[in-house]
Amino acid sequence: MFIISNFFGALASLLDFALSAYMWIIIGRAIISWVNADPYNPIVRFLYEVTEPVLSRIRRVVPIFAGGLDFSPMILILALIFLRSFLVPTLHQLARTMG
Repeated sequence: MFIISNFFGALASLLDFALSAYMWIIIGRAIISWVNADPYNPIVRFLYEVTEPVLSRIRRVVPIFAGGLDFSPMILILALIFLRSFLVPTLHQLARTMG
């Protein structure tokens, strides 16, 4: 059973890293949207390509408010914080109980 326990522990650590990295990518995207960045820059294109599919789904549900305020990055960051607070410790606890 220790192999499955180690697998869940490693999965929890990997998921924690991936969620944290994606959160920083979203923060970078939000900062880029405040400045007049070159849309042909590879970094800007990467940030938009990685985040736009998720943010566009949130925008379908939550409209952009008056004045052009887009709360979709904040909602996505809150969802990622929830997943890091709930899912990662649950997987770590599952790994400890199996080992």
